[in-house]
Amino acid sequence: MSEVVVETHGLTRMFGTKTAVDKVDLKITKGTVYGLLGPNGSGKTTAMRMLLGLLKPTAGEALVLGTRLPGNAEPLKRHSGYMTQGFTHSRDLTVLETLGFIADSHDFGGRRKRARIKELLDTYDLAAQADKFAGEMSGGQRQRLALAATVLHRPELLFLDEPTAAVDPETRRSFWEQLFDLVEGGTTIIVSTHLMDEAERCHQIAILDQGRKRAEGAPRDLMARVQGRVVEVSGPDLRPVRRHLSTTTGILSVAQVGSRLRVLVAPETDDPQATVAAAVAEFAEIQTLPTRPNLEDVFVLATG
Repeated sequence: MSEVVVETHGLTRMFGTKTAVDKVDLKITKGTVYGLLGPNGSGKTTAMRMLLGLLKPTAGEALVLGTRLPGNAEPLKRHSGYMTQGFTHSRDLTVLETLGFIADSHDFGGRRKRARIKELLDTYDLAAQADKFAGEMSGGQRQRLALAATVLHRPELLFLDEPTAAVDPETRRSFWEQLFDLVEGGTTIIVSTHLMDEAERCHQIAILDQGRKRAEGAPRDLMARVQGRVVEVSGPDLRPVRRHLSTTTGILSVAQVGSRLRVLVAPETDDPQATVAAAVAEFAEIQTLPTRPNLEDVFVLATG
């Protein structure tokens, strides 16, 4: 049986009268990438900060790496790492100075400090930028520096809050390869994102909306549950077709993707393709075809 490193029961956080996280239950196993998927304001960052012991829950509890929260979260600092969306280190320090400062904060000294910094410079392709100020680096280079600093003390549990929101696709792809290298070494990663393709890379995800967990599971399994509910519509002049479908009973969402429409049909509909075909029968040269669901379809279905 896989070791559980994070488990929550009824985790709740309120700010005044606003409920940011609402009775969320999670179970996250060792050596996996667990995604918190949701839009801004869905409670992802608040949930992370409670699991790190930085915020006290209003209600509920969590067990993180054997530490019960709320309570003494000090042990978590030695065994966890937290990388925020923005670059939080000084831009007036060089790469070596940044890593040296982080090493000192974790009581790395002498030979151990030098060896670990050299290892990180090689692993994250930062050797050529060792004497460069962080403020002079590209966004992708700063991201690699931030990750190197976050994992310097070899945390068992890594929290990444929207880590690739401002980088190009190639850098994002490389970043994720580095994450899976960490997972291969036994690290557990919790990552928040609003990007569907990024969420698909996770072993497990929880879809959060308005502070509540709306769905949970492996992305492939979640998409399989929506099988048969998505219909592709093609033909000329699709804008009026889209407007018509958007007002049709039983249609949950209509999104144009290039020269086609993706139509998500409500679960209670017996024959999704026939429903869509009947709805567009008045338009000329329109074709309908069932298509593979994606994670965006899952999200729409889960959140309504």
